[in-house]
Amino acid sequence: MTNKKISKKDIGKLLEGWSREFTVFVPSKDRGVTEMAKWDGKDTGFFEWYRNTVIPAKSSFLPAMEKMFSFQKDTDGYHLELSQDQQKRILFGIRPCDARAIAIIDNVFTDSYEDPYYVSKRKNTVLIGLNCTNPYDSCFCTSLGVKPTQSVDVDLMLTDIGDEFSVEEITDKGKELLAAASVVKKATKADDAKAKTVTAAVSGMVKRKVDTKDIAKKLQACFSDKDYWEKVAANCVSCGICTLLCPTCYCFDICDELSKKQGTRYRRWDSCGFSIYTRMPMENPREEKWRRVRQKVCHKYEFYPMNFDVIACTGCGRCIRLCPVNWDIIQILSSVPAEQPAKKKVVSEKDVSYRY
Repeated sequence: MTNKKISKKDIGKLLEGWSREFTVFVPSKDRGVTEMAKWDGKDTGFFEWYRNTVIPAKSSFLPAMEKMFSFQKDTDGYHLELSQDQQKRILFGIRPCDARAIAIIDNVFTDSYEDPYYVSKRKNTVLIGLNCTNPYDSCFCTSLGVKPTQSVDVDLMLTDIGDEFSVEEITDKGKELLAAASVVKKATKADDAKAKTVTAAVSGMVKRKVDTKDIAKKLQACFSDKDYWEKVAANCVSCGICTLLCPTCYCFDICDELSKKQGTRYRRWDSCGFSIYTRMPMENPREEKWRRVRQKVCHKYEFYPMNFDVIACTGCGRCIRLCPVNWDIIQILSSVPAEQPAKKKVVSEKDVSYRY
């Protein structure tokens, strides 16, 4: 299949054309933190500074704070007004690690129960990927089977080939999007060769590695090793950054805002690193910090693969570079003992029941 191409100077025209039918989101730092935000209709300067966003692309489908419905009570009972987001959207410039992360959390929101809020956004969104040609030192995506140039999880993939982008059509959604774009041209063999050269060179730029083979078995073996987990959790300050800004973490809390006989229900991001997370009527099952840290690590690399046969991590490196105390998941995974040490089975049967 021959790729398409577009001149970098024509990207604004391309986005302008798409914005007539879609709400277009691009990398932005207007609010002081990099995120995918609604395009202002003019600026395409993000190519000059964009490596990846701090706030992951999951926020486009599972917002940090989301209205679920409003309700009002009268003599006939309660009346609900559901919040429905049906806008057609384009996420332009999503990195392969974040696109893979969305595919991973799709499992949660479409498995035994389809979450209508998530699914409606997902179905109405086109993902346009941008190959990662300048990974951070903290990135380790290749250890999780994610290539910084892979295109399997997007509808279109752009590769920087100098003054132009090579555009690979992946899905029917992507093909339809390009069909009416007059600024997109057919790529030449020379253009395709440039794109292949770029993609071949990028994977070698990811320097950090971690061996995830048998990691689930190793974590299972040391689950009861309190000494190990206390050591792992020693520097953690339970701020939640590594989970809230993780592209595959999806936990949320639900709260109501009430005013007399009416109110609104919201859901908002939550973190297993918080001491009040999963608090139950009579107890908190993970009162100690080491238990919460263990849950975070084991969920991604042991429990989630048990349910969906994929590790819930894409090696984006956010949890490493954004941690205020330099907690490093690569060092943690590399330090997991191969077998459970003797005389360290200190975890009760009740504790084991909270493994999920």
